[in-house]
Amino acid sequence: MPETLTKLAYQTFSQGKSYFGLAHKALSMQILNLVAPASPEKKTPPISADLLLNIQQRFNRVLEADWQDAENGVYPDSILFDNPWEDFFRFYPSVWLDMPQIWNRANQKRHQDFSPQVETIGYPSYYVQNFHHQTDGYLSEMSANLYDLQVELLFNGAADAMRRRVLAPLKQGLQTFRSVEPRQIKVLDVACGTGRTLKMLRGMLPKASLYGVDLSPAYLRKANQMLSQNPGELPQLLQANGEEVPYLDNYFHAITCVFLFHELPPQARQNVINECFRVVKPGGTFVICDSIQASDSPELAPLMDGFATTFHEPYYRHYTTDDLVKRLQDAGFSDISTQVHFMSKYLIAHKPAENGQIHQDSEQQEIPLRV
Repeated sequence: MPETLTKLAYQTFSQGKSYFGLAHKALSMQILNLVAPASPEKKTPPISADLLLNIQQRFNRVLEADWQDAENGVYPDSILFDNPWEDFFRFYPSVWLDMPQIWNRANQKRHQDFSPQVETIGYPSYYVQNFHHQTDGYLSEMSANLYDLQVELLFNGAADAMRRRVLAPLKQGLQTFRSVEPRQIKVLDVACGTGRTLKMLRGMLPKASLYGVDLSPAYLRKANQMLSQNPGELPQLLQANGEEVPYLDNYFHAITCVFLFHELPPQARQNVINECFRVVKPGGTFVICDSIQASDSPELAPLMDGFATTFHEPYYRHYTTDDLVKRLQDAGFSDISTQVHFMSKYLIAHKPAENGQIHQDSEQQEIPLRV
């Protein structure tokens, strides 16, 4: 009975976030159509009833997968209910106040528009963008404060459930290093942003050494603020480009990368993958979470087209047809598998073990990881 009640509470919590996200988007679109109606050629076609049903089924399945992982002990069920309520009540009004700037910037096609106090020198040119038409891109405190909330609204409350899909394959991959002491396990999150994924990793791996790199100092400050509230060792955060990870070869036991690759030009994607291969240990695991692609979700092509049209995502169209498996293979990764959950795709890749060794768990009975 307690497990049934917990599952019911989780479903209610998640559906509540979903309804709120849908209501927010419906209201914002109504207001936008009143104050700045789009011309007929700019209007996106309505989503069909069949596609809406498909999306709802995908949403239900990702919630079920999330619950099953918690029930199976991959991570504690308390993670399912983690929500930055303080940020929600503090910054949700700012989401509305920021909308006129977003609408004006989108209509005027000002895609590299930054406040005077924001320093843009020294960043890669592809990074100096107002992704999603977001005010100041990823380079201001307000952007960092609004980001997680805006992503949850975009995905109708399923963003965290999608992020948590990286946890099970990462924990399984770490079985290779079951003989390593928990505190010596090192996990890196590339493009860690506000630290949301790192917080989930800490919940699953309370004793492991966690690391994060990101280009945005504002987002790293936000991550440090949020992660400082967690018990245990604070993850080590560095401002760095994923194309030039500032760590030694073969340093990490596992690496995650969430929602980065669709915002990179093709060569930068390959450079990041190459760097992740370099710094992960032989036998280590690399888990990518990003947008769905045309090859695995052709029925969602209208949404992918709409996303590229509605949001400023200059590299998204190429991403949807990019062969990420080949990019991983070109870097040296092997044993590559893919998954799709809701609106995200996952690639799980392994760096070949030295001397042709195979994963320890392939011939031994699986035992719980002590991290």
